[in-house]
Amino acid sequence: MGKNFIYILLFLVLLPVLTAKAELFGAKEFYLDNGLRVIVVENHRVPIVKHMVWYKVGAADEIPGKGGSAHLLEHLMFRGTSKVPNQELNRLLEANGAESNAFTGQDMTAYHQLLDISRLELAMFLEADRMQNLNISSDDFETERSIVFQERKERVDNNPLGSFREAVNRALWQEHPYARPVTGVDAEIKNLKKEDLLEFYRRYYAPNNAVLVLAGDIDVPTAKELAEKYYGEIPAAEVVETEMPELQSEFDATITMRKPDIKGSRILIMFAAPSYKVEAEDVYNLQVLAAYMGGGDTSKLYKKLVLEDKKALSVSVDYNPISRSYGQFVVAMVPADGERPQELVKAFENAWNEAMSEFSIDELEKIRKKMLAGLVYLRDNPEDTAYIVGSMAVAGVSLKEIEEQEEKIRAVRLSEVRKAAGKLVKSAPKVIGILQPLENGNDGEKK
Repeated sequence: MGKNFIYILLFLVLLPVLTAKAELFGAKEFYLDNGLRVIVVENHRVPIVKHMVWYKVGAADEIPGKGGSAHLLEHLMFRGTSKVPNQELNRLLEANGAESNAFTGQDMTAYHQLLDISRLELAMFLEADRMQNLNISSDDFETERSIVFQERKERVDNNPLGSFREAVNRALWQEHPYARPVTGVDAEIKNLKKEDLLEFYRRYYAPNNAVLVLAGDIDVPTAKELAEKYYGEIPAAEVVETEMPELQSEFDATITMRKPDIKGSRILIMFAAPSYKVEAEDVYNLQVLAAYMGGGDTSKLYKKLVLEDKKALSVSVDYNPISRSYGQFVVAMVPADGERPQELVKAFENAWNEAMSEFSIDELEKIRKKMLAGLVYLRDNPEDTAYIVGSMAVAGVSLKEIEEQEEKIRAVRLSEVRKAAGKLVKSAPKVIGILQPLENGNDGEKK
């Protein structure tokens, strides 16, 4: 057999490996006839599974004047159904060793359990049951509304940092649904009626408005069988998607709050940014940018403003592109003792420009390696996998896009990051928020 023939044979054998695109999670998906989207991520290292039901509904979908509906309904979903009354759901899950919880955001509401694979059917039965048979008693409604009201007091009204962030968020989003706080405001919570919550439940809690994610020790055939068994007979509903308007471009504002019960100042710089749904071509460029600028104590802004110039006690950058409308790019800073917040904002702008001028291929490669290493960790953890896959899927991101994250990060180019950064700081809607202590009639800064 000639050498050329051997080389050709080896090439043909290796061709599928060389040309196949690497999948991040190896997830598989299918739909039930009622519209439920099911995503399965196999991980057979240990006999556990993460079971998550994501509903495409959150604070952004609430009727004006009825804020807090999504969050209050999340609480009431643990109060029982016609089949599993009172708080029996919690007792059953705890008795079977399951960790169970839920959360509400602007775009979605999610319910989740981590449990032994042998107890998966219990979780699926309970979750499917409360998707269609929720029973809200008047006593339960009043109890949970009181709890949600107290949560609002604790997290926002009596929390200077919480009320500050809410104010900055409202200023940025203006008339966009994202301006609505997830908690609702006091008057809205007090005015909510049980009938409001039942109407909200019937409108949005349906299989065709949900994504079921199963990550862990399960395969696709088993997932199909169980999904059909427990969710397959639930009827679809007519769901009207909330309209997400465009924001005013090049909007720029600064707001200042003074509170008597805080120590030290805080700065938030919020941008309305591209997302997987809006200007998706810049998502990975901005992910790299956020990691480069403020991804930990080795990042450019931290080293410049905290370690070198000592103008700040902390600097961080967070970018979230997973949404049904715009994403958000946020810089958070704590001024050093005696440092005027306004001066730190100027120092930040200078540090940002300096960091961009120093951004090189070598810096890009360092960031890329760190981000890719983080993806490997996500892939190995069923809980993290289910969260990432579910949050992206319920925001309307395709499974193909979810799986190609590693490939897209590898494809990021320095010139494109620079271009995306320029668009962000020059034309994206932006609000600078400054929170300062109020002491003895002044802002509490050292003179």
